[in-house]
Amino acid sequence: MNEPDDIVASVTGLSHRYRLDIALDNVSLEIPARRIVGLIGPDGVGKSSLLAILAGARQIQQGSVSVLGEDISSAAARAMICPRVAFMPQGLGKNLYADLSVIENIEFFSRLFGHSRAERKLRTSFLLQRMGLAPFADRPAKKLSGGMRQKLGLCCSLIHNPDLLILDEPTTGVDPLARRQLWELIDDLHAQNSTMSVVVATAYMEEAERFDWLIAMNDAKVLASGSPSDLKRQTGTSSIEDAFVALLPDHRRTFRAAQKLRPFHGRDHQTVIAAKDLTCRFGDFTAVDRVSFAIQEGEIFGFVGSNGSGKTTTMKMLTGLLPPTEGEVTVFGKQLDANDRDSRRRVGYMSQAFSLYSELTVRQNLELHARLFHLPSAFAEKRIAELVQACDLADDLERLASALPLGIKQRLSLAVAIVHKPDLLILDEPTAGVDPLARDQFWDLLLDLSRNQGMTIFVSTHFMDEASRCDRLALMHEGRVLATDTPPGLVKARGTNNLEEAFVSFLEADTRGESATSTPNRTPAIEAGPDQAQRQGRIGAVFSFQRLFAYTIREGLELLRDPIRLMFALFGTALLMVVFGLGISTDVNNLTIAVLDHDRTPQSRAYLSEIRGSTYFVEKPPLVDHADLDRRLKDGSIDASIEIPPSFGADVKHGRPVEVSAWIDGAMPFRAETIRGYLQGMHQLYLANLAAGTSQQNASAADLEIRFKYNQDFDSVYAMVPSTIAMLLALFPAILMALAVVREKELGSIVNLYVTPVTRLEFLIGKQLPYVAVALINFMVMFAMATLLFRVPLKGSFIALLAGTVIYVLASTSYGMLISSFCRTQIAALFGTAILTIIPAQQFSGMMTPVASLSGTAQIIGRLFPMSYYRPISVGTFTKGLGFHDLGLSILALMAFTPIFILASLVLLRKQEK
Repeated sequence: MNEPDDIVASVTGLSHRYRLDIALDNVSLEIPARRIVGLIGPDGVGKSSLLAILAGARQIQQGSVSVLGEDISSAAARAMICPRVAFMPQGLGKNLYADLSVIENIEFFSRLFGHSRAERKLRTSFLLQRMGLAPFADRPAKKLSGGMRQKLGLCCSLIHNPDLLILDEPTTGVDPLARRQLWELIDDLHAQNSTMSVVVATAYMEEAERFDWLIAMNDAKVLASGSPSDLKRQTGTSSIEDAFVALLPDHRRTFRAAQKLRPFHGRDHQTVIAAKDLTCRFGDFTAVDRVSFAIQEGEIFGFVGSNGSGKTTTMKMLTGLLPPTEGEVTVFGKQLDANDRDSRRRVGYMSQAFSLYSELTVRQNLELHARLFHLPSAFAEKRIAELVQACDLADDLERLASALPLGIKQRLSLAVAIVHKPDLLILDEPTAGVDPLARDQFWDLLLDLSRNQGMTIFVSTHFMDEASRCDRLALMHEGRVLATDTPPGLVKARGTNNLEEAFVSFLEADTRGESATSTPNRTPAIEAGPDQAQRQGRIGAVFSFQRLFAYTIREGLELLRDPIRLMFALFGTALLMVVFGLGISTDVNNLTIAVLDHDRTPQSRAYLSEIRGSTYFVEKPPLVDHADLDRRLKDGSIDASIEIPPSFGADVKHGRPVEVSAWIDGAMPFRAETIRGYLQGMHQLYLANLAAGTSQQNASAADLEIRFKYNQDFDSVYAMVPSTIAMLLALFPAILMALAVVREKELGSIVNLYVTPVTRLEFLIGKQLPYVAVALINFMVMFAMATLLFRVPLKGSFIALLAGTVIYVLASTSYGMLISSFCRTQIAALFGTAILTIIPAQQFSGMMTPVASLSGTAQIIGRLFPMSYYRPISVGTFTKGLGFHDLGLSILALMAFTPIFILASLVLLRKQEK
C-alpha cells in the first residue's frame, strides 16, 4: 500500500481495548506529511494508544494503519520502516537509562541504528551542541533536570534523522523556559529537515497554537481535525483551549464553568507557615539555598520554578519528610517538629507522583486514610461521602486506583490529602500531565477549599494559567527564590505581557553570564537521511552484532554503576557458598548417647567399649532409670540411649540369646536411620569380635569386605561443595537475567525494543552476555573457595569442568530469560525464579536423591532441569577424577537447553505490546 506524498499516516476503523476499557473507538483519520501535527484531548481518550500504534510499539487489534506507505500490521513492513520512525514515549526520560551518561545514552541509540564509529561521533557531537547538552555530556541521565532529560530523549530520537518523529507529551512536567527551548529546537530541526513529519500529543493548549495541524480527541474518538485557525473558525472561538471545549459534548462542558476568584485579603490573617533561611544540602550539592517566605491563613501560595530548582525539596522540608541542613520552619506558630503528631494532623500533603495504593479501590483508599487519621466511623463515612461528591468520584468508587485516568487519580489524591480536614494543604505539581478540563475542575476544588473553608494552600506548578490563579507566587531557580509577589506584580516588575514571559525574563536575568548554560546552539544541521550503514541495515540485517553488543555494553555499564546489584552479583554466591558448604551436610557425627547399664559386668563394659571407641558418638553421663531416659530424649539432651539388661554378662558366658535395647530420637528420620545403622554396625562388630575370641568354628564361611572407590573417608563435603556450586550457578545467573529483562518492562525502556531495529534475539542475547561473564567470575570464586577453604581437591579435568560450566551458565541465564518473558514485575521475577530454581535444584537434581532413583513426575522434572546434567560434571571432576571422555553425554545434554529456552523466550516475548 502506498500513501500519497502529502499523507504520512492513515488510520481506518481503528479500535483498541484494554480489557473492558475502550481506548480507541472506530477511529479514522489522515495525518498530513511534512508538518507538525498535534493531538489534543483529555486524559484517557486514546492519544497515547494511537501514537504507540503509529510507532509500531502497540499491536493493532482492529482496523488498518499505514505509516510511510506501509501497512504496519505486517512485521516485515514494521521492520522496513522502523529506521525511518522515531518514538519518544510519555514521561520524563522514559526511553532513557538513568545510570548511563548523556553521551552514553546517545551512543547506545546510535549503535541500534547501525551507525559506524565515525558517523556516531559526528551525529552525537552535532546533537549535543544543538541541544545545549555538550557541557553535561558526562553527567548521568538521572541527575539531569526534567527539561534536560527531555532534550536528551529528543537527541536519542533524532540520532538517525527520522522521516517521522512521534512525541507523546514531551513537555509534561517541564518548566516554561525548558518548554520554550524544546519547541524552538523542534521548530528549527523541522525547518532544516523539510521532509520530516512530527506528530505530538500535548497537555498544554498554548503549545497547540503553534502546530500546523491539530487532531482533537475525546472519549476514544476524533472530534475534529484541521489547522488551529480552522478549528477556531469552526467553533467561533478565539483560542484553541476554548475551541477544544466547544467541540466537547454538552455534558463535558459543564465542568468548564470555573469559580470566580474572590480576592484574598491577608491583613487580618495569621501566618500559617514561615521559612527563614531554609537550606538543604546533599553532600557538596546545595538543593535549597537560604529560602525565606511566609504564607498567611487562607492564602493560595504558588511555587513556580525550573526543573531541579528545589521546589519539591523545599516542600518535603516543610512537611517534616526531610530535615533541613540550616534555617528554620514554623508551622502554626510553632517550630516544625516531624514527631509532633498534632501538628502533622493539621497538614495535608499530595506528592508529585501518584503515591496511593494502586491495588486498592477508590473507596478503600479513602477509608484506609480515614482510619490512619483515627477519624470516628460516623464522621469518616460522612466526610468520604462529601469528598466523593466534591471530587466527582461517585462513578469510580469501585475501580482500582491503578486503572484510573490521570485526572481522576489526581482528584483522588486530593480527596485523600484532605480527608482529615487539614488546615494546611501542600500540593507538589498536582496537575502535571492533566488535561485542561481536569485542571479546571481541580482548581475549582482548591478555590472552594481556600475561599469557603479557609484552608491554606501551598502549591507548585508548571502551568502559568494555574500560577495566575494563586494569590502570591515565589519564583525559584537553582535553589533560590528570585522573586515573591502577586502574579500582576511579577508581570509589572519585568514589564512583560503575561506571567510566562515574566518568569522566563526572571530566569534569563538570573542565568545571564553563566559559563555553563543549556541554551541550544544553532549549529548547521548534518546531512539529512541515512548513512551507508543504515541503508545496509534496512536491506540486510536479520541479525546484527552491533545492535547485540549495544545492549551488552549498556547492560554492563548499568551493572557496574549499581554497586549494590554488582556486589550481590559478584559476592552473593560466595556468601551462600559458605552457608551451604558448611551448613548442608549428610554426615551424622558427634551424636550424643547415654547408657543405662543394669548389669555392670566386664561383658557389658566390653560391649559398650565399641561405642566409646567410635568417632560418631559422644557419651553423656549414665542414665539413672527409664524416667531419666524419657526426660533426656524429650529435651534433646541425648540423641540415643543403650539399655543393657541385668543378666547380659551371664547370658553371654553361657551362649544364651540376649537382647540389648536401643532408644533413638526419631523426630529427624534421616538422622535416626543413620544412628540405627551405626548401632547395628557396632553390634555386629561386637559379635564378630566375640566369635573370634571364643572359637574359629563360629566364624562365617565367607567375609564381605566393603571399600569405597571414591571419597574413602565417606565425607559429605566432597559431594556437597560441588553440588552447591551447581545449585548457585543455577540460582544467581537466572535471577540476575530475569530481573534485567523485567526491569526494562517496569521502567518502560522496553519501548526501545518495540520501536528500534533491534530484534528480540539481539535484545535477549545482548542482555545475557554480561550475566554469563558475571556467572563465570562467580564460578572462579567458588572454585577457589572449594579448593582452598573447603579443601576439596580437583581430581579430574579442569578444562572439562570449565567447558561444562560455560554451557551451564548459558543454560541457567536462558532459564531466567524464559521466566522473565512472562513476568511483569521485578518482585514476581525474583520470587518466581527463586522458587522455580531452588525446588528442582534441591529435590529433583540429585542433591538428595539420585535422579535415576526418582519415579514418575519427579524424574521428568529432574530430566528437564539443567542442573541434573551439570551436577555429575561438577561432582565427577572434583571427586571422581573424570574428564571429557567420561562426561561427554552430560555436556551434550546441557548444550540442548540453551537453544530450547531462548526459542521459548522468543515466542513469549513480543516485539509489540498488546
